[in-house]
Amino acid sequence: MQVIDLATTPLRDMNATLQAQAKDTNMTAWEVQNPKGAHAVAVGLDGPLEVTVQGSAGYYCAGMNKDATVRVTGSVGPGVAENMMSGTVIVEGDASQYAGATGHGGLLVIKGNASSRCGISMKGIDIVVHGSIGHMSAFMAQKGNLVVLGDAGDALGDSIYEARLFVRGSVKSMGADCVEKEMRPEHLELLADLLERAEADAKPEEFRRFGSARKLYNFDIDNAGEY
Repeated sequence: MQVIDLATTPLRDMNATLQAQAKDTNMTAWEVQNPKGAHAVAVGLDGPLEVTVQGSAGYYCAGMNKDATVRVTGSVGPGVAENMMSGTVIVEGDASQYAGATGHGGLLVIKGNASSRCGISMKGIDIVVHGSIGHMSAFMAQKGNLVVLGDAGDALGDSIYEARLFVRGSVKSMGADCVEKEMRPEHLELLADLLERAEADAKPEEFRRFGSARKLYNFDIDNAGEY
């Protein structure tokens, strides 16, 4: 395993090293030491690297990830795995606002809690939160799956499109056009796979599914108050 110490290596140089290695898979295992809340740690990776960040990171950790596996042993600030394309990002602690925002693919696992707007405008990413999520999560979520083992805050799935939301705990309120839906066998199968991949101790039968009522796709004068 190769080690980069941010106490002695500039952040820009660390990211450049990892991004360059992503093109050459001779050295795939990396450890980043002393992140100390630095922003934009391990961003823009485009290859099958395995990166462990030893400690907590700030804004946009593992943003734009593609193919790499990034594990953070602490917590992260806003925008973890923002615009993620593929690969896996695992946060052992908590995540701040808009985790997984605009993510197109891959798997984001948060072992703790996630703050507000988790999964905002998600476009295909799978997000599994072992704890609870804050208000306005999955706002305008277009595609993908958000799985929450804990509770969800206000306005879950506001203005949602075709993303699927699975919540085991309570939902404080649902946003515009978000409704509870039937949990069919294919959803239980999908959920079982996500829980296994996220190492989550829960059973699919314990969850409820939420999604779009499809009333806001086109303007309807009867729904004008919801726009």
